[in-house]
Amino acid sequence: MTFPASPSSPSPAAPHAPGLFVAFEGGDGAGKSTQARLLAEALRAEGREVLLTREPGGTEIGEKLRGLVLEHGHGEIDPRTEALIFAAARAAHVAQAIRPALARGAVVITDRYIGSSIVYQGIARGLGADDVRGLNEWATEGLWPDVTVVLDLDAGAGRARRTAGDAAEDRLESEPDAFHRSVRDAFLGLARSHPASYLVLDAARPPQALAADVLAQVRAALPASSPAGGGRP
Repeated sequence: MTFPASPSSPSPAAPHAPGLFVAFEGGDGAGKSTQARLLAEALRAEGREVLLTREPGGTEIGEKLRGLVLEHGHGEIDPRTEALIFAAARAAHVAQAIRPALARGAVVITDRYIGSSIVYQGIARGLGADDVRGLNEWATEGLWPDVTVVLDLDAGAGRARRTAGDAAEDRLESEPDAFHRSVRDAFLGLARSHPASYLVLDAARPPQALAADVLAQVRAALPASSPAGGGRP
């Protein structure tokens, strides 16, 4: 199968009124799950419907694929297979969870989305950013977030966070520091190339300060309508 040619920058978000789609991106250990949860809590407190989800995951098949690609013990997974597994999980995620929630007027908040595949498989694994972008645009039928937050953190600090206490690293987290440095550089490169598409925040800052910045950005992007299913005018 031939995938459509990819533009040099993320495509405009496909129409999905009346909801809002927010994605958190960044290296492992940057605090994406924490910030996604804090944003969800703040918006729910304002009376908005929120779908808080993650990738890979968010659906029954997505969670099974998550275990397959992230857990140790499944044998060798070459980069191309890895990219296809992530894209398959994302296709199910969009079709079964994200688009229906957006159609209801919900705010969808996901921990990782297409940007992670572009960075991890396209750039850090060397498969090619445009090829991986095209694969995922096909898998999602061109659905891009309205707001993408990149949490930036030094690779060494990210590993220290991931391994604090008795925490164990998954298959991707356990890659060497050089890999995680390339991931960080790739996220920053995407943001520099397309500043209108990414909000980059210093993830070494206190979580509540980060959360305030994220909430301000999301509020500015929300439609001027009533919460909890209002919709775009």
